[in-house]
Amino acid sequence: MARVFITGSADGLGQMAARLLVAEGHHVVLHARHAARAREALAAVRGAETAVSGDLTKLAEMRSVAEQVNALGPFDAVIHNAGIGYRERRRIATTDGLPHLLAVNTLAPYVLTALIEKPQRLVYLSSGMHQGGDASLYDLEWNARPWNGSQAYSDSKLHDVILAFAVARLWPTVRSNALEPGWVPTKMGGAGAPDDLEAAPKTQVWLATSADPAASVSGEYFYHQRLRRPLPATRDSEVQDRLLGECARLTSVPFPA
Repeated sequence: MARVFITGSADGLGQMAARLLVAEGHHVVLHARHAARAREALAAVRGAETAVSGDLTKLAEMRSVAEQVNALGPFDAVIHNAGIGYRERRRIATTDGLPHLLAVNTLAPYVLTALIEKPQRLVYLSSGMHQGGDASLYDLEWNARPWNGSQAYSDSKLHDVILAFAVARLWPTVRSNALEPGWVPTKMGGAGAPDDLEAAPKTQVWLATSADPAASVSGEYFYHQRLRRPLPATRDSEVQDRLLGECARLTSVPFPA
């Protein structure tokens, strides 16, 4: 059985994936924004091993989450599930002066990837909206551009795919993949979302744990356990290196060899 850490697993798709993993007999560590929420997450996912806490809008707490996870010992898989949706109407600055959405959706998975001991598998949740992301990586901090919440979300979900593919290229011993769960009726997706909620967490669980040859790959993009073509720029090594460089600059966390 695998040992799996899931970010943003106090509710939504993260919690659903955790429940599926526990039901399959895997050892699961949850994550929530703060200690009280972590206790609630453990109560909601009976059988989970434990939960770590940390606010992923803050660089210091991203590092703290990584330290907590490493203190628990090695993991077979990490699922980068935590995310903020596309409805922010203005640029919300974090305590580090970064856009709230960029911090959680882009920089947190980068920092955790860089600082958590390498697992065997990494899974990054993206979105079909990544197809509208800006692969130029211009003005990640939204200092020069007028704020557009939908575009900022699309950009961040593009970053997640680029990150997954960069890791696959640079860490050949790690299976690193990205997926879109579909537009489903979660807190992020909204009540009117049309896709299948029950199917939404299954691909990340499959990629994290399955011995199926179709899941034992790296540098691929999935939708409902089937390959889907991502934006072509995600496979450009120069784009990948530029994103890693920008993330390192913004977080002061270098990407390890």
